[in-house]
Amino acid sequence: MQESAPTLLHTPVHDAHVAFGARMVEFAGWEMPISYRGITEEHVHTRSACSMFDVSHMGRLKLSGTDCETFLNRLCTRNLSGAEVGRSYYAHICREDGGILDDVIVSRFATHWGIVCNASNRDKVVAWIEMHRAGADVAMEDQTRATAMLAFQGPRAMDLASEVSGQDLSTIKRYRHRTFEFLGMPITIYRSGYTGEDGVEVVLPAGAAAMLLPRVLGTPDAPHPEIRPAGLGARDTLRIEASMPLYGHELSEDWDSLTAGQAWCVDLQKEFIGASAMRELQARGLPRQVIGLELDGRRIARQHQPVHAADGVGGEITSGTLSPTLGKSIAMAMVSTAYCEPGTALDVELSGKRVPARVVPMPFYKRGK
Repeated sequence: MQESAPTLLHTPVHDAHVAFGARMVEFAGWEMPISYRGITEEHVHTRSACSMFDVSHMGRLKLSGTDCETFLNRLCTRNLSGAEVGRSYYAHICREDGGILDDVIVSRFATHWGIVCNASNRDKVVAWIEMHRAGADVAMEDQTRATAMLAFQGPRAMDLASEVSGQDLSTIKRYRHRTFEFLGMPITIYRSGYTGEDGVEVVLPAGAAAMLLPRVLGTPDAPHPEIRPAGLGARDTLRIEASMPLYGHELSEDWDSLTAGQAWCVDLQKEFIGASAMRELQARGLPRQVIGLELDGRRIARQHQPVHAADGVGGEITSGTLSPTLGKSIAMAMVSTAYCEPGTALDVELSGKRVPARVVPMPFYKRGK
């Protein structure tokens, strides 16, 4: 008996991707646009103007109840005690041994909390919350399929998003959010992103997303002059330039937040799941860490390719790209702490050939003020 292929999920604006000529691929159980006009063109447009990314496949969970703050503070690496209404916080959810289950954005609303998690980890995060909320006054609602999330990123993003929404969004500070009524529906604007550029991520009812899109992108025959759609391919090259970690690459259950170079989102002064393991690791010293590399030439380093030091294998590549902005081959790698110092010479093995590389500070790219 022939097995049927699994049915891929579609986001609320799937038809628009097809109409604009996107090349669609499977990603974490969803059919998503990888590119429209080419990854490099979409990357450059994001760095110079404004791109719209459909990120509706990411998980959106609503938590409510009197114990939410205590519960989330126990669950997340970030200290959420006294979190301000209107603030969002980047954090990790970890196992007892420190292994990273996911990286999330936790947002404080007046009546509830919100969590945005990775599409590939949504089931895992939901199960983890279900397991640990037992006995606590914490209710959870998975709003992923009921809402859409669209990201507008680039130096023109704030002006154009303000123009479309009729709201002055410039008053929203980084990692803050605001909910208001737009065309008779609730819409939440988060000033965040995953490209290294300024911009917002917009959450709105799923049924309204397709109705809003022509105001944002225009139509395939009459596209918006400045806002263009961009796919997951450009999103990946943009985040590598900005040295933002990606789950399954720089973040993994195989290592902890400190080893991943994300100590800034970890508060070891408080108690959370995984804190004891990380304190012990910190006391012993990290045996390996994530670093930035620049390679000679223009060949691209791929995940898991070996990184060699003069005295042996030093680690492996986690992500790499040929940076459209810098014109250099750049990569992130997990290597022995002995090779983390900027300026250290290493080799990356690409298809059996060693290519010289050197350790450089991250981020590779930082937008101007």
